[in-house]
Amino acid sequence: MDGLPDPGQIWNDFITNPVVQLAGTLIVVYVVLLWLGVAYWAFRDMQARTENPILPYFAAALIVFFTPLVFIFAWFLYVVIRPRETLAEVYERSLAEESLLAEVEKNQLCPTCRDRVAPDWLVCPNCRTRLHRVCSSCHRLIEPRWSICAFCGTEQPVAAAGRPPVTTAAPNEATAERTERAPEASPLRGATNP
Repeated sequence: MDGLPDPGQIWNDFITNPVVQLAGTLIVVYVVLLWLGVAYWAFRDMQARTENPILPYFAAALIVFFTPLVFIFAWFLYVVIRPRETLAEVYERSLAEESLLAEVEKNQLCPTCRDRVAPDWLVCPNCRTRLHRVCSSCHRLIEPRWSICAFCGTEQPVAAAGRPPVTTAAPNEATAERTERAPEASPLRGATNP
């Protein structure tokens, strides 16, 4: 038995070695710093996810409570129960929703059939409701109910029932000639009809 080394003596020599003691101290310091760093990260993460002033302290206390030995379980528990979105993500999502609603509201609807119409259309192509009129002076689109053009100040004729008057265009020269001339009898028509 004199040739076999003593295991207790080997372990004691290993533990008392200055390099091993320094490595052990560094590992303990690293674990404690990691533990406190995760607690601080949980505090900051919860601040970014809620407006409640108490919850960030509760999240950090959850990590600290689990001690440096099992703080990984507390971190995992925190990741599972924390709010899914940060306040910045919630704000960004609400801005996107508001932008989408504004885009939808920007599209005009026909007052009669509720079909989408463009802002520069005179008539709804679906139900033929008059949407706008053209000013007789400045030729800009105006609302049918306006009695005066908001752009140039010209008085507009007001139609009955809120619709603009339908004006007929003056007949062109070819149409005028046809109406002035008397219809001539066709030679074929005269031969067949006595």
